[in-house]
Amino acid sequence: MNHQGLGMTTQTTKPLPIPSHFDASRVGEVWRVPYQDRAVQAREWAHQHGIQPAAEDKTRIGLLLIDVQNTFCLPDFELFVGGKSGMGAVEDNVRLCEFIYRNLGVISAIAPTMDTHTAMQIFHPIFWINEAGEHPTPAATNITPEAIQQGVWKVNPAVADSIAGGDYSKLETHALHYVTQLSGAGKYPLTIWPYHSMLGGIGHALVSAVEEALFFHCIARNSQTRYEIKGNNPLTENYSILRPEVLDGDDGLPIAQENASLIQHLFEFDAVIIAGQAKSHCVAWTIADLLTEIQAKDASLAKKVYFLEDCTSPVVVPGVVDYTEQADEAFERFAAAGMHLVQSTQPLDSWAEFPFVLV
Repeated sequence: MNHQGLGMTTQTTKPLPIPSHFDASRVGEVWRVPYQDRAVQAREWAHQHGIQPAAEDKTRIGLLLIDVQNTFCLPDFELFVGGKSGMGAVEDNVRLCEFIYRNLGVISAIAPTMDTHTAMQIFHPIFWINEAGEHPTPAATNITPEAIQQGVWKVNPAVADSIAGGDYSKLETHALHYVTQLSGAGKYPLTIWPYHSMLGGIGHALVSAVEEALFFHCIARNSQTRYEIKGNNPLTENYSILRPEVLDGDDGLPIAQENASLIQHLFEFDAVIIAGQAKSHCVAWTIADLLTEIQAKDASLAKKVYFLEDCTSPVVVPGVVDYTEQADEAFERFAAAGMHLVQSTQPLDSWAEFPFVLV
């Protein structure tokens, strides 16, 4: 985040009405966005409300949306984030869409992240087998160094051809190195997840209502939506959009890289607003990495980050696991570092230190 907008600017805007095409009752459904119709309406909307192209913004506001995809956000999909209410991600996305429409003239650019997977990845069942040749049960199995060393789980030899050019020994060595690195870094253990966010599948797509809001913003503000792909490396997890869980292999050579381009992009804004799923995992990991980058550059820039608390939910599986407490503790740390926890329904001029006066 740059320093240009640290003080109040003369640029002003006002909250906009919600366009008539938005239907909150359909946020939990999959449907085709009528692009051409929305493009015409967006241009008319910009003219009607005096919305300028984003390139003319004197104060630049970025919106980073973490994994607002069907796989996490719709009840019938693989990793629906229900939160405490049981319908968390759907309710979050209603508020998120309304926030985007109301603040269309303020948001300069939007970057949605896209969790992107294929079947043969280290956190999917096919990657592992036990002595009976069975794959681990997804969402109920963690792979630890001890489990590998004791032979409870081993890498499936059949995946070596596709992932490691047939070098099974190398893949075994990497797997043990990987889970050991996770343990040593204090990260979540390697969880075996259901197949999700599968490239080419419906679950990979953005929630239709969110996609529509982003398209509407793009046309109305002449601001290209910046899609950020993460998670397609078969050898590492990628909760955070800014960096994978493990960067180096057992030989010390890199297996993945930080997202230096996005990090630089975020630093160019006067304020960055963040929302998405899940609060306890990909959102928390992304913000933690962003805070690390900020503290290495200038700790005071933390106050330019705003997190929409009512547009995210933690992973909660009733009777199985509840990450609410861990998520809340993480965001208390972020707030203590200077970041702002805000509500999407609050007027932006009530946000502490936000670089806009709304009229």
